[in-house]
Amino acid sequence: MSHLILLSEVSQALQLGMPVVALESAVITHGLPSPYNLSLARDMETAVRMNGATPATIAILNGKVHIGLNALQMERLAQKSEETIKVSRRDIAVAIQRKVHGGTTVAGSITLAHQAGIKVFATGGIGGVHREAPFDISADLYALSDTPLIVVCAGAKAILDLNATVERLESLSVPVLGYQTKEFPAFYSRESGLPLSLSVNSPAEIVEFAQLHWEMGLRSAVLVVQPPPAEEAIPRQTVEGWIQRANAEAMQAGVRGNALTPYLLRRVDELSNGQALRVNLALLLHNARLAAQIAVALAHQARRQV
Repeated sequence: MSHLILLSEVSQALQLGMPVVALESAVITHGLPSPYNLSLARDMETAVRMNGATPATIAILNGKVHIGLNALQMERLAQKSEETIKVSRRDIAVAIQRKVHGGTTVAGSITLAHQAGIKVFATGGIGGVHREAPFDISADLYALSDTPLIVVCAGAKAILDLNATVERLESLSVPVLGYQTKEFPAFYSRESGLPLSLSVNSPAEIVEFAQLHWEMGLRSAVLVVQPPPAEEAIPRQTVEGWIQRANAEAMQAGVRGNALTPYLLRRVDELSNGQALRVNLALLLHNARLAAQIAVALAHQARRQV
């Protein structure tokens, strides 16, 4: 871990076996507009703390991998800059060698969290299989297949092919647990029409499943999907109309590659008159709370086993 810089409170919590929750930073650097990105980052850390765990926002600053950020580092990361790159796990060495700032994606964050010894991670929505280009599959799915963490999300981003994404997760042997739901959530919406084979109702159940999964020698993450809060969720049919229009505009404008996802998310928010952004912010906090509760349950279980 010589290349990792752990914030002192994160290092201490890990040494003492206290609950820790890793958080991504691509949502700060690339996912949310200013000033929501900074306020959301602070609010997620507060939500983790209020539920009994230590937050560890992961990012790369000046080519150094940070596991946990102080207030000044968080502010620096939230400043929008074209020089700040999005860091998936293939890009970690690139960011270090180039000595740049980087916001870590799900794949990049869980890779680094695992190296630091953190077991629980919270995000908004994972990447997956793209609708118009099924060969374009997010590195998130492959990282989930070989990184043993508990990952909490609101399903995959709604702009993706959710059915194909769920099928790919199955092919990669990534178990998907519905938290108080029997249906794969669709990020902005609570429903997707895709049933789940396993539903759980408590953080303790999630911890029990994860431990059994890993004791069997399996090395994948355990993906916990939680619907967005009911008071903020948008009906799936409504969201689908916005997505189809945004996709058509992206194709007409020639938007593709790494630029496609942020374009679609931004356009969906514009078409929703900000409603999509409100759901995004709400589900991120919702997932941070649940992840902290899971981390607490995991720490309790570890102490009982000593």
